[in-house]
Amino acid sequence: MRLYAVVAAGGFRRYATYRTATAAGVFTNTVFGFIVAYTYTALWDARPRLGGYDASEALTYVWLGQALLMACAMMGGGFEDELVERIRTGDVAVDLYRPVDLQLWWLAGDLGRAAFHLLGRGVVPMVLGALAFDLALPGSPWTWAAFLGSVFLGVVVSFAVRYLVALSAFWLMDGVGAMRIVSLAGLFFSGMLLPLNLFPGLLGEVARALPWSSLLQVPADVFLGKHTGWGLVEAYAFQGGWAVVLLVAGRLVQTAATRRVVVQGG
Repeated sequence: MRLYAVVAAGGFRRYATYRTATAAGVFTNTVFGFIVAYTYTALWDARPRLGGYDASEALTYVWLGQALLMACAMMGGGFEDELVERIRTGDVAVDLYRPVDLQLWWLAGDLGRAAFHLLGRGVVPMVLGALAFDLALPGSPWTWAAFLGSVFLGVVVSFAVRYLVALSAFWLMDGVGAMRIVSLAGLFFSGMLLPLNLFPGLLGEVARALPWSSLLQVPADVFLGKHTGWGLVEAYAFQGGWAVVLLVAGRLVQTAATRRVVVQGG
């Protein structure tokens, strides 16, 4: 496990070197946060308690979305492009023969990336949003801890989805198209555009049952105190269940891909 801790730390340092890009990202997240916040203000003025949120909770949801956008990679943007390229060029064959677990290696690096983005691109927009608007911030440290736990599970689910899709490049030879589809799905079904509680009927039920809801909708509801007690346990179980299913699926696909590489190499 020490090796993977080093890999995670390396992932953190890797993204920390891009200071100009980070500053530009903070600026972009903040600007979009204000645009969406004023849009939500107008919407909630017309429809109070829409989706079960009051105006303060809706604004908090907006800034949580900006804080978690890059950390949970709702639009993609992490290890997957590099992994797809290594598969396309055949360099992944070297990775498969290394005495480390390929999935855990990339997971550790992605956790480091997520930690940096949460701190580097998430904190400042959230603070600025709290200064400009009346946000519903938790008063209990246990709620903050529960929120961070939910964010961690959301990052793992996000990784598992992107890893599984990236491995499709073993058969497609170019995973760009598949990754674009998944990034659009992540943006929509995570609740980044609108809280999933606003989706009507069957669409809302399906959206809330998909793994992408683990990226924003579930952590946001934990932050807002919508999941407490057994409700929090159920929220964790939902996220953890998707994480296990997707990681196991990725493991199975990885095994099949390894056999494919061995056969072709032989």
